Amino acid sequence: MITNGTDRELLSERHFRVGYILRKEKVSLGASDEAPITMISAFTLDGHYIGNSKFAHRLVVKRGIAPELADSSHNVCSIGFCAKEQRWYGWSHRAIYGFGIGAKVKEGDCAASSGWTDDYLAEHPEENTALPVGFTAHTLEDAKRMAVAFASSVG
Repeated sequence: MITNGTDRELLSERHFRVGYILRKEKVSLGASDEAPITMISAFTLDGHYIGNSKFAHRLVVKRGIAPELADSSHNVCSIGFCAKEQRWYGWSHRAIYGFGIGAKVKEGDCAASSGWTDDYLAEHPEENTALPVGFTAHTLEDAKRMAVAFASSVG
């Protein structure tokens, strides 16, 4: 299979009842004279990329978070819901934070910043997921918006 100019060969796949799949793949990244590498990556049951096996285990098993895409145009899960806590989480490789009903955006919070420069946002206003200071999560859908804004900011 060819994906984004990268040759990938699926070697094995392991499905976990808790809600994710580990795929072991042989990947050729560069020139034809370079040896392929073996990677183990985690995916949701819908096939969306979560990260490496350790990160997926920490999210799904230890924290009870069901990862999903923040937007259908994305290709990496950066938000997820924890049913036990009734909280939405947003994350990147740098940070993770949860939001539930009653959470409020304060001055300086990541959810109050898009993570983009003003010049970029002037050309791409649709990329601005920042929430106004004072925004309060009255519903779980509001908490999800906060998780999306957080993930966008720290991504």
